[in-house]
Amino acid sequence: MPSQYESILQLGKRLKAYRIGKGLTPDEMAKNIGISRAAIYRYESGQPIRVDVLGKIADHLGVSLTSLLGVGSEYITSALTFFDRMLQIEAASDQITVLFGPVSYLLTTDGFDEVLPAVLRESVPKTATRREGVEDQIDQIMAVLRARKATYQERRPNIVSLVSSAELEQWLASGFVGQRGLPEDVQAERRIIARREVEHVLNLIEDQPMGVQIGVVEDSLPSSSFQIFRNGGEAQVAVSPFRLGAFANIRIGVATVTSAQESVQLHQDVVHSLWRNSLKGDEAAVRLRKALRDTAGA
Repeated sequence: MPSQYESILQLGKRLKAYRIGKGLTPDEMAKNIGISRAAIYRYESGQPIRVDVLGKIADHLGVSLTSLLGVGSEYITSALTFFDRMLQIEAASDQITVLFGPVSYLLTTDGFDEVLPAVLRESVPKTATRREGVEDQIDQIMAVLRARKATYQERRPNIVSLVSSAELEQWLASGFVGQRGLPEDVQAERRIIARREVEHVLNLIEDQPMGVQIGVVEDSLPSSSFQIFRNGGEAQVAVSPFRLGAFANIRIGVATVTSAQESVQLHQDVVHSLWRNSLKGDEAAVRLRKALRDTAGA
């Protein structure tokens, strides 16, 4: 169980993630609440917050006190906030179990990051409300994602990744795109990028780097992605509607983060069932090579 000091530090991190997700600078937030900018920085660094000020902060950010305090479940409607929370949680995790399609972001290549901003832009309809802020939001999301990958590569926690063979095949056929109807030359280029990512997953399966386990699932997967994080005896589960693969979604949905024992155990049970029946090692490699062959002319 975390100490009170650690709980206060986590409160500061959540506060920062929600502020960033709302697109607020420390100056703007301080002015709107009626406190100093220095106070915002102190709170986000883990300094204690007065109860009345905490209430004002929660109201201004549009979140419940329980979410801000990390009591029960956090409910997150901003992809930027969610990915920032993942960065914070991953930085303290010893083991990460990922069911996040089409492949775990942490295991993607630098080439994935190079094309991802274009895919995210494509995923936002031209008729979407508040489209004028999309470019800035995507830049911020990419900065957080790159920080997540750098943290993973530096710390190398154990990672268990479950991937769907059907979803990988669909990705190979459609390519790494954010919408349908792109010019054929763009689609052809994006199919090549998707192939490179699947080939990278295949290499990970064959090379078996320390701390990385990949299972290829032939069965149906849940519609929502989720990740389980463990640090010693503590565990959290994050369920997310946000997607970074083909036909990405960074706009609509509600993600949850919780350490409730029942939720963690139920999601762990799903993982055990899928892992037990998934293809691993040579069988998984054969399955992915077949998918690459079958979609070679797509």
